[in-house]
Amino acid sequence: MKESVVPENLDDFFEHNAQWVSNDSESSESYDEESDLESEESSLDSDKYDKSDKSDKSDSNNLQLDSDLDSDSESDSEEKAKLKSAHSKSSKSKASHIKSSHASKGKKSMKSKKSKRKRRTRAVIITIVIALIFCIAGYGFAKIARSIMNPQEISANDDWPGPGEGSVDFTVEVGEGANSIGAKLVKQGIVKSQAVFASVVSANNKILYPGIYKLKKHMSSMDVVDILSDRTKATGFLEVQAGQRSTDVIRKAAEISGVDYSKFKEIISAKGAGILPPEANGSFEGWIEPGNYNVKQIKDAKKILSAMVNRRIEKLDALKVPKGNEREKVLKIASIAEAEVNTKEYYGKVVRVILNRLDKNMPLGMDTTVAYGIGIKAIELRQSQLDDVNNKYNTRIHKGLPPTPISIPGDNAIYAALNPKKGPWLYFVTTDLKTGETKFANNYKDFVKIRDEYKRNNKDAN
Repeated sequence: MKESVVPENLDDFFEHNAQWVSNDSESSESYDEESDLESEESSLDSDKYDKSDKSDKSDSNNLQLDSDLDSDSESDSEEKAKLKSAHSKSSKSKASHIKSSHASKGKKSMKSKKSKRKRRTRAVIITIVIALIFCIAGYGFAKIARSIMNPQEISANDDWPGPGEGSVDFTVEVGEGANSIGAKLVKQGIVKSQAVFASVVSANNKILYPGIYKLKKHMSSMDVVDILSDRTKATGFLEVQAGQRSTDVIRKAAEISGVDYSKFKEIISAKGAGILPPEANGSFEGWIEPGNYNVKQIKDAKKILSAMVNRRIEKLDALKVPKGNEREKVLKIASIAEAEVNTKEYYGKVVRVILNRLDKNMPLGMDTTVAYGIGIKAIELRQSQLDDVNNKYNTRIHKGLPPTPISIPGDNAIYAALNPKKGPWLYFVTTDLKTGETKFANNYKDFVKIRDEYKRNNKDAN
């Protein structure tokens, strides 16, 4: 039985089977030749016996014929010998071919086994190298993680003990991250390691505020983080918050920058010429973007105001607020919502109340607008002020929106002005000034109930 051979690919398979088919064919041819030879010998023997019988019956005159027959017999024997010799050589040649074929297959099999061993060896080596890389990376990561989670374990070689010496003015710019700040601290000789500083910020979940800080040389990273995360210690930067009024922001800008307020007042009197867009109608209210501004470094009234207005326009464009008069209307509505409530969950409802009242031609009746027109806080209003018809911002008396926005609205209030909640509300009252809880009503009767609740909760209520 032939040994089964499993080739590595289809080409080897077909080549292998073709060789066996060839060998079987050659063996069949060998058997056919032997059969022909035997048949030929049998025929020659038969002729010999026939001729011998004739010679027994013939006379002496036929002796010459017997001699001829003997000669023919010898010739036949020589022919048989030649045929057998040729068959023997053919069989040997074919046997040699079969042996050569098996030897060739053996060599291929040996080469295939060696190739497989080489591939297995390479695979093992690659696996070991990858495992080593992961081990080294894991060790490095674990070391970094330990330093981040346990900043108190940082060695003296990685950080200075503090408290430091001398004095250094250090600036944190708007939008700077811990890594960037750390690199600057190292450059100025304030901390020893950027990585350690960043790890301390991350481990303590600190927020670093823009501003100019008074620091020292050779401080510990922890001490520096404590200072940079305290906004009360920042100087030189103006922080604008949503809900503030532009007049308050501009006065603060003059104070921090060192620029005389009269310079800002001149620009305000000129209605922001060259700074404000036409739809602002010469008022900075609502057109200043919340954020931090390095006014100490700018030191120019027009440049400071331009920076704040330009950033606001960029934000309005990003929020896709319609341009022109529609943009001013959105800012007015958003500014009222920003001033009336302090929780974004109520912005959309307040905007809906404003729109519903405008649709019904009702006065808005917002105390925040009245207070803005006087320049005081809504909680400071008195009844006489609420009845003042000369106040153009008195929406208890004058219908429609106020002449300008009444505060600096943030993104949430602007979004609400663009996407108000759906509802029939016409009234709302912040019933709890401490928590900011606000209740809404569809009619005057329900409004009286929530108004009385407000008065019960607040002794100084109007």
